[in-house]
This record gives sequence, structure tokens and C-alpha cells, in this order.
Amino acid sequence: MPTPDAVPQPRPEDPEITPEVVKDHGLTPEEYQMVLDYLGRTPTLTELGIYSVMWSEHCSYKNSIALLKTLPRDGEKLLAAAGDENAGLVDIGDGWAVAFKIESHNHPSAVEPYQGAATGVGGIQRDIFTMGARPIASLNSLRFGSLDNPRVRFLVDGVVRGIGGYGNSFGVPTVGGEVVFDPAYEGNPLVNAMSIGMVKVGETVSATASGVGNPVYIVGSATGRDGIHGATFASEEISEESEAKRPSVQVGDPFTEKLLLEATLDAIKTGAVVGMQDMGAAGITCSSCEMSEKGGVGMTIQLDKTPQRETGMTPYEILLSESQERMLVVVEKGREHEIEAVFDKWDLHAVQIGVITEGDRVRIFWHDDLVADVPAPSLVLGGGAPVYHRERTRPAYLDTTQAFDPATIDDLTPPDRGPGQAPASGDALKALMGSPTIASKRWVFEQYDTHVRTNTVAGPGPTDAAVIRLKGTTGARGGERGLAAKTDCNGRYVYLNPRRGGQIAVAEAARNVVCAGGEPLAVTNCLNFGNPYKPEVYWQFSEAVGGMGDACRAFETPVTGGNVSFYNENPDGAIYPTPTIGMVGLVEDVEADTTTAAFPSGAVLLLVSPASWAHTGGIEASEYLMHLHGLASGDAPHLDLEEEKTVHAATLAAIRAGHVLAAHDVSDGGLAVCLAEGCIHGETGASVETPEASGARLDAVLFGEAQSRIVLAVAPEAVDAVTALATQHGAQATRLGTTGGDRLVIASGGATVVDEAVSDLAHPYTNAIPDAMGEPVVA
Repeated sequence: MPTPDAVPQPRPEDPEITPEVVKDHGLTPEEYQMVLDYLGRTPTLTELGIYSVMWSEHCSYKNSIALLKTLPRDGEKLLAAAGDENAGLVDIGDGWAVAFKIESHNHPSAVEPYQGAATGVGGIQRDIFTMGARPIASLNSLRFGSLDNPRVRFLVDGVVRGIGGYGNSFGVPTVGGEVVFDPAYEGNPLVNAMSIGMVKVGETVSATASGVGNPVYIVGSATGRDGIHGATFASEEISEESEAKRPSVQVGDPFTEKLLLEATLDAIKTGAVVGMQDMGAAGITCSSCEMSEKGGVGMTIQLDKTPQRETGMTPYEILLSESQERMLVVVEKGREHEIEAVFDKWDLHAVQIGVITEGDRVRIFWHDDLVADVPAPSLVLGGGAPVYHRERTRPAYLDTTQAFDPATIDDLTPPDRGPGQAPASGDALKALMGSPTIASKRWVFEQYDTHVRTNTVAGPGPTDAAVIRLKGTTGARGGERGLAAKTDCNGRYVYLNPRRGGQIAVAEAARNVVCAGGEPLAVTNCLNFGNPYKPEVYWQFSEAVGGMGDACRAFETPVTGGNVSFYNENPDGAIYPTPTIGMVGLVEDVEADTTTAAFPSGAVLLLVSPASWAHTGGIEASEYLMHLHGLASGDAPHLDLEEEKTVHAATLAAIRAGHVLAAHDVSDGGLAVCLAEGCIHGETGASVETPEASGARLDAVLFGEAQSRIVLAVAPEAVDAVTALATQHGAQATRLGTTGGDRLVIASGGATVVDEAVSDLAHPYTNAIPDAMGEPVVA
């Protein structure tokens, strides 16, 4: 065994470290000079690989951390600071905490959609149960190009099957999410996976190494060659060469992960676990270096002891492999047999491969050879990894998009005013109901197990946010508590106005949580953007992060952590900037407060909006303008965060008072689509009159996407009480009409503008995605 002052030597089969080799590892000349400065010598190939993955954007956040630190990251209910642990941790009372996080698996899914999506689900679950929390629910946020494209249909099919295949087998319900289709995502789909878990306060495990002399174990699956340089692959643009990088996509095994979950929770119960971290991006490299740095200790790894499922693996390959279902565990010395017994019971590997040492260096041995010796602080986020402040330039395209004149688009023709050059408003509504972004996602979520473990109170379908029962908890009114959860973002809004779009992403997520009966608590985020080295992209990123921060501060929903995914580009350009928000909220009584978006017959429909609301809005940035006219133009909708808060407060008060039969926010497609969806879900008609909007275009009244609006269905006897609550909270409740019959009739300005059978609206809504995917169903 080499002496403590020994220097790693190149292996005979390793190539010479040349500028080309350095470039192939994704390091700039300046970064390579930093490596030389840290080591004081030329790195071995293994060490170069370590710095390559640890300083990749995916692991180091080198182009984003400075801006991320501007987000609100503190709150009285937070039990872990943002980024300190594998996931966020929020106190929900009764001695319980909820752990939750969202991450991307965009690049792997673009190359191998099934495994890319599947391992995204598996990875985010491990982030939850590594902390000691049992996963109770999954959500996702998916974005694809047009379903007219065969390649897109292939991606949709593979991603959905991957999510279902892993999640269903693992045994955690997929309770919600969103699916968006837009040409902006044609060559670069977005696959964001979110997981939520529960844990007793004080029973969590930290991803921290400590205790000199404590043994270090690798547990779970054996290590293979899948996923090598996956972190680096996720930190570059997708191109024609991406297909050749298929080996960078990991391969998942949900049945092994289920065993690993139970074994991990059992191991934690022994009290012998000192620290634990999932082996996600960069595998052993990341977990060993991050845990060492966080604990202020060193670590020695005997790499040849790692269980391997392929022959002839090199130290480089083992260190950088991203094989799934593996953990690194620091065990209390003298209690090794307890941990080994637990994992043996679950038929999983538990092999000591290292030991905690004094100092700050991670030393990697291959048999008797020292192959890497690196200072852990030089590798990690917030330590010695490079931090950049990129150039920012307002994109020139905004001059064109914000100069959009709605007058260039013909307004709609009401059916009772005779035919004209513009389409009839009823036809426009039917066309929008068939937009894949608006249409029912039943084809997607019916491939998921949404109710396994029997905690799902409101799952995918007629609900604005999912609601999960929190067994063993009691709310203020004596009922069982629940958790409302939602993923949300309108990338088109962010594209047209990054700051306001970032605000709306948070506001709409909160609005949806409120509609389901929840009080917003905190958010996690998955920030999907293009190449940060392009000044226009970095300006979008900076503005969007600023907008998210504005909204999170206004709603007192701190950011618990998340993920940044840059380089979401293809040869045709970047995606829409898409800062996906994952939000959780507390439902005080799941039986009394959980509200769906299905309007019952015989109810009165009220529109809750700000008291001073005068923003009738226009057609700019709307799904109507995009789907019917092919334009992503104008400005993002108006939003006043203080006004938005009044709508949330009024709605939540009405729900908790027991007055609300259904609640649905006005979003994609505007008021007319909101009403149509509520009628379809509730299998009823409605007769309504739109609020007065003097001088507004008909298409804007029907399909404009002005924010801060929620439609409530209430019993006739509750109208006065809800109206009074709205006023009390600084909002207003405007009577729209009543539900009943089998037709949706909308009047505006005293004239009927829509008169359609609900079944005729339901047909395109129900069949749009199955028809496109080749599997039609009957509405």
C-alpha cells in the first residue's frame, strides 16, 4: 500500500493528458489550469475524469449557483436549508415532515426515452428515501414537440411507458403532473420527475461523512458501465452525435430499488448509519467527494472491492459509472455486522469499500495502486468548483414579439350574428379543446398506478392539484391532514417575458394548490434552459429566477432546492425557458377540504378575482393565439402578486368554510376552456354570462389568459357567504351563472356567443391525444 505522501501514477493503458483529452472531458483550458493548481501536478486520467464530472454543469451548478442564492431559502417550517441535503424538508406538524424534490432527466430521455424517464423516476425516489423518508407520491412535468412528428410520438410513448414501468413496479403512485406540446420542444423534450416522502421529525439521515475510522459501504446493486459520463452528457447540447452516446443513459431496475428502499429504511432504524447519499450523477465520485467535503473529513476508497457486474472494468469506469440503485453509506465502527445483516436480508450487496480519514482528501486505490488523490473541497458546489457570472443580453426577438398587434388577427364571430370571415366562437372552443396541451391526459395517466398505497385522495384528472392523505396526522379541525402537490410552468410566458413568466409559474402552482384545498408551503424547482454561454439565454435565466424569487417571497413559499438543466438545445435552437415549479401545500382536512374541478349540476358558478380587477387581458401569449393562429407573440399576461394573494386567501377561506363544491383556475385557454373542462368533468351543462369587459375583443373575453381568476361552483344558499368572504379578503366574487342541462351556453354583452353540447366539446378533449398516438377512445 502506498505511503500517505505517495503521488498517483498514470496507468500504462491510460492516454497522455493532452489538450484534446482535456477538451473531450468538457473542461476549458482555464478550468484545467485550476486542476493543475489544486493538485500541483498533472492529473491522472482517473483524476481528470473526477474533475470532469464534478465540475460539469449538472453537478457543480457553476453557471447558476450565484443566481440561485438570490432565491428565498429560509422559512420557519424548513428543517433543512436549500441544497444542504438530498431533498427539501418541511415540518407539517404532528411530529412529521415532508421531503420533496424535482429533477430533470432531459438529455437521457431524448436519446433513450424509456430508460431515460425510468431512471429519472428511480433517481428522484432515492433522493427521498436516502434521507430516511418513505416515498408516498410521484409527479412529473413533461414537454414534447408536435404530435404530428413521428419522432415525437416515439418519445412520448417511451417516456410515458418508462415513468409507468418504473413507478408502478416500485410501488409509489404517480398522482399528478403536466404534459405540454409545443414546437419549441421538438428536438429536446423535457422530462422532470418529482417525488414526495414522509418522515418523522428527527429521524432523518444526513448526506454527511463523519467519524475518523468509520467504515464506508457501497450498498444495493452491482456496478456496470451504464451511465458513464452521464453528468457530462447532461451538460452539453443535444446533437446528431448524441445518439452515439446511448451508453451514457443509465438502466434502471425498479424491483431492486424497492428492495433498496426497504433495506435503507431498516438500516436507518438500527441507528448504525452515520451518513448516506444516493449515487446519482457521477456515481461513487460524487457521493464520496460531497459527503467528505460536507463533513470536513477525508475518505479512502478501495475501488477494486466494488461489486461489479461486468468484467474488465477500469478504475475510471467504476468511479464514473452511474449504475442505478446504489448508495454510499458511512457506518458506525463496530456495528458493521448490523448493516450487513440488513442488506443480506433484502438480498442486496453491502460491501465495505472505504474508511473515513483525517484531512480533506479523497484517495482512490485500485488494488495496491493509488489512482487518484484529490482534495474534496476543490470539487464541490460552494467549495472550489468554478463559479461564473455570465454575460447577459436582452434577446432581440422580444422587440418583435412584444410589438405584436392583436388587430392583425380577426376577432371571432358569435353564432347568432351570422357568418363572417372569422371563425365562429363555438368552433374555436372545440378546436381548443382538441389542443394536445389542453386536452385530457387520460391516455398518459391511465398508464400509471395512481392509487397504490391507498393514500391518493385526488389524483390525475378532474383536479387542479393532487391530494395525498397523510396517515397518522390530525389537522386543526380534527380531520386527517393531506398534502396538495402540483408541478407547473407556462414556458411560452417565460419566453415572452422571463421575469413575469417566472412569477406566473409560482403563482399558478400556488393557485392550483389552493383550488385543491391546500395552503401553499414551499417549492422545489427544475430550471430548464438553453446554453448559459449564450448571453440571451443567460438573460432569460437571470430574469426568470428573479421572477420566481418575487413570487416565492410574496407567497411565503421558500425554495427548498431543486435542479438546473442547461444546454436544452438542438441544431434548430433552444427550448422555451421553462422553470418548472413543484409546490406542496397543507390540506387541513382531506375529507372536508379536498376540492375537484368537476362542476356538479344545480350549482352557482362564481368567478373569484381581485377586487380592483380591471385587467380583461388580451389574446397575447395565449394557447388560442398559438393553436389557432400559430403565433407565440405579445407579452405575458398581467400579474399583480398582491392581487393574486387575495384570490388565494378568499378561495381557501371559502373551501375551509365548506361552501365550495368545485374549484378550477382559469389558465390555458382562458375562461371558456375553464368552464368547458368543469362541465366535462362534472358531466353537466352550464349557462353563464361573462363579466362585463367594455371594449374587449370577444376572443380575449373567451380565451384570454388573464391571471388571478378561479371559478367556484357553490350551492345557491352559499353564494352570499362566499361573496362576503371574497370581499373580506380583498377579492370579489362575480356571479357567472348556473350549472345544469347538457349544453354549455356562454353569453357576453347580452348576446349568446357559445352554445355547444357538452358531448361535442368532450369528444375532441377526450380523443386528441389517443387519436394522435393511434389509439382512439370514445368520449
